[in-house]
Amino acid sequence: MGSRVAAALLRRGRDQASALVIPRLVPRSAPAPAVPRVGSGSIGGGGCLLPPLQGSAGAFSSASRFASFHAFRFLAPKTLLGQCTRKMSTTTAALNSTMASGAANSGLKLLVTKGPQAQNAVGIWLFGCAAWVFSLVILGGITRLTRSGLSMTDWKFTGEIPPMSDEAWLQEFEKYKQSPEYKRVNKGMSLEDFKFIYWMEYAHRMWGRALGFVFAGPFAYFIAKGYVTRQLGLRLSALFALGGGQGLIGWWMVKSGLEEPTSEYVQPRVSPYRLATHLTSAFVIYCGILWTALSVVMPYPPTGSMNWVNGAANIRKLAIPVSAVVGITAISGAFVAGNDAGHAYNSFPKMGDTWIPEDVFSMEPFIRNFVENTSTVQLNHRILATATLLSVGGLWLAARRIDMHPAVKSLIGSTLGMAALQVTLGISTLLMYVPTSLGSAHQAGALTLLSLMILLTHTLRRPSPALLKSLATSVKSI
Repeated sequence: MGSRVAAALLRRGRDQASALVIPRLVPRSAPAPAVPRVGSGSIGGGGCLLPPLQGSAGAFSSASRFASFHAFRFLAPKTLLGQCTRKMSTTTAALNSTMASGAANSGLKLLVTKGPQAQNAVGIWLFGCAAWVFSLVILGGITRLTRSGLSMTDWKFTGEIPPMSDEAWLQEFEKYKQSPEYKRVNKGMSLEDFKFIYWMEYAHRMWGRALGFVFAGPFAYFIAKGYVTRQLGLRLSALFALGGGQGLIGWWMVKSGLEEPTSEYVQPRVSPYRLATHLTSAFVIYCGILWTALSVVMPYPPTGSMNWVNGAANIRKLAIPVSAVVGITAISGAFVAGNDAGHAYNSFPKMGDTWIPEDVFSMEPFIRNFVENTSTVQLNHRILATATLLSVGGLWLAARRIDMHPAVKSLIGSTLGMAALQVTLGISTLLMYVPTSLGSAHQAGALTLLSLMILLTHTLRRPSPALLKSLATSVKSI
């Protein structure tokens, strides 16, 4: 008898909850979904918080679980009822957030079709390509720091087989002996030393060519499978074209170092303009792939509440100019490398005995000082590095006063730590006369800091209008 009464109460409570909750979630033209029976899964082991589910189906499922909770409350002990009542506001907020996500996702234009598995596959591939470009930039920095970039005196678009015999090595060495770098810098170099710098440059070139296959092969496969949308296909095609042009830019840069210097007192090296172009192009390719990968795996930014959305909007106004400062500072490092400016004024904070060298504006026309004058180039980089650290620090202070998503605050803190580490690496590299290990670590730090700023700006981007409308509606309903 008692079991029958309990069953009747359970059915009555479930019907009442369904009448209150389900009609709010279903369009007028759509039939009301069936309410699931109460079970262990409906309560989540006795707790009251709803697990986050994505999509419109997830919203309906959460509503059903919420209805089941109302049915179960008629039979729950008073202590459990009181505990759940205290958590009701949290439960309601979680439900509204889930419904908002479902509403937003229903109108969201994804970059990848065919479901979550395809989305994960494309995302992993793009993150792998971004990591490949990252390693390629670091390998290029090591090649430059070891003065290996001018060891190969010719270039073929299809690549070439390295010397495989002693005779072939001697022929390649004879080509290098005709270059200005051998005559003025490495005269008397042994064959074994030449092999080292040759292999460094060869590895850098082949690693770049291998990236083309790593990118093009899966790209063609995903297109054939129908995973890639038109928008994503056009974006990736543009990045592939930039990658192909990067090889031509690299040879254009190397070719400038194989020409005779204008003065007998000048060491042969590549043009700082061309080096900056080559490095900037690599940064653009890396940033483009990373941003696209993030857009694939995180098609909409984290929201949670309207307060967090408004806080993200306020921080975004600061994060974008800070990102520009980080990017300009990284590019200024290319001119430091192109002019070997790291080997001058190896002291800090002063540059020698003065704060500002006397010859900072000695070149004509005036603009040349910022790209060719060793003193000005290094001073510029110091000022920009300090501005980067201060601006990231200001961003962190501003974020502490704003109510926003905890993950965003944590990311800003990590960015500040990376900026401080990067400045420390730069000072250490300068004071120790640019050793290869510290120089490459400093270049890796610049790219890491840039990556964190890309992740931050991507996370702070404005939510879709559908998501904003859903969040506003959920707040009003509460």
